[in-house]
Amino acid sequence: MATPLAPRKEIFGWAMFDFANSSYTTVIVTVVYSVVFPKLIVGDAPDFRQGNLLWSVALSLSYALVVLTAPVLGAIMDHAGHRKRWLAGSWLVTVVATAALWFATPEHVWLAVLLVVLSNFGFAVGESFTASFLPELGPPESLGKISGAAWGLGYFGGLCSAAAVLFGLGPQTAENFENMRLVGPVTAAFFFFGALPTFLLVKERATPRPLPPGTTWLTLGFRQLRGTLGSLGSLRDLMMFFLSFFFAMAGLTIVISFAFIYGDQVIGWSATTQTLMFVVTQLTGAAGALGFGYVQSRIGDMRTYSLTLLVWTATVLLIAFAVPLSTALGVEAEHLFLVVGCFAGACLGATQSAARTLVALMSPPERMGEFFGVWGLFGKLASIVGLLSLGFLQSALGLQNAILVCAAFFLAAFGATFLVRGDRTGAAPRPS
Repeated sequence: MATPLAPRKEIFGWAMFDFANSSYTTVIVTVVYSVVFPKLIVGDAPDFRQGNLLWSVALSLSYALVVLTAPVLGAIMDHAGHRKRWLAGSWLVTVVATAALWFATPEHVWLAVLLVVLSNFGFAVGESFTASFLPELGPPESLGKISGAAWGLGYFGGLCSAAAVLFGLGPQTAENFENMRLVGPVTAAFFFFGALPTFLLVKERATPRPLPPGTTWLTLGFRQLRGTLGSLGSLRDLMMFFLSFFFAMAGLTIVISFAFIYGDQVIGWSATTQTLMFVVTQLTGAAGALGFGYVQSRIGDMRTYSLTLLVWTATVLLIAFAVPLSTALGVEAEHLFLVVGCFAGACLGATQSAARTLVALMSPPERMGEFFGVWGLFGKLASIVGLLSLGFLQSALGLQNAILVCAAFFLAAFGATFLVRGDRTGAAPRPS
């Protein structure tokens, strides 16, 4: 029996978590603190290679923690119920650690690293927790639209939060460092208040089940994780999709974490262009998430996902060759970079939204928390591989040359989609 469409207020409440948590990924990981950390906290000018490497390491450590814990937490959450409590826990970890970034100064580089690890860990496991509610919000044919609408709303959350920081706190310069210390507290406050509707409006439908005799939550979680990974062998299409998703997330994590670092260090953009890039990517990201959500219902989830991977490959190539290409065309590199940002923004939410929908459609309904935990595992393993690959490559070759590894990741992700069977013009393949 198909799941009925949830009330609009509940769908809105669920989507508000995307609105709220986008403040963290936009302000801390992508737009502002990603520049503040290597430039002002570590400060190894002129090429900031140590700062960039430490940024990669900090994010990678946080994703390693997710790899070790998220699938087990998902399995426990499926059995114990109370998913909203788990989501609330991850939310509070992110809020507290982000607010504490105020204490991170050039004299306390390792404190900054620790707080980035903790806050990004909370954010990342929260993504899996909130995604596990998606299948309960409507029938399969509606999930793409619901997910796309939530991701689109998330971009407006990122727009509002980053605008408050960029316009309220001023430039990322050493002279303005005291204001830059407020980036963490302002972002934490936005995430805290923005997520409150989620906990007020989303229903808890999970039914707690008693522990089997002689087990603990931890042993149960690991047992279910082993069973989940073992059962992927019988869910071939889902396993092949996770392979594609692994490569896609390796590339996406680099883009999310280093796009504004690249603009600052390689393109050498002005503060005005940086602000324009932020506005453009948020608006095109919202439009892309919403638009591709409807495209999914027309051409199919897998085809939509594959299309975004091809656009990503072309976009990364344009980013890598933006400087020589702008010289050949007689335009400013920062202006060409701004145009390329439109394509990146349009696909940023669409790729992740389509992937989230595919996991929801291809996973056994009674084990959704487990498989979204595995989704998180593949995504975060990919993030570690992507970030460390770029981190070490840029230390040796420079950031402009190292960014090409992104194109290789997206091409590998596109190639892996051909291993997924089923009707590529309609809905995703069902679990066997």
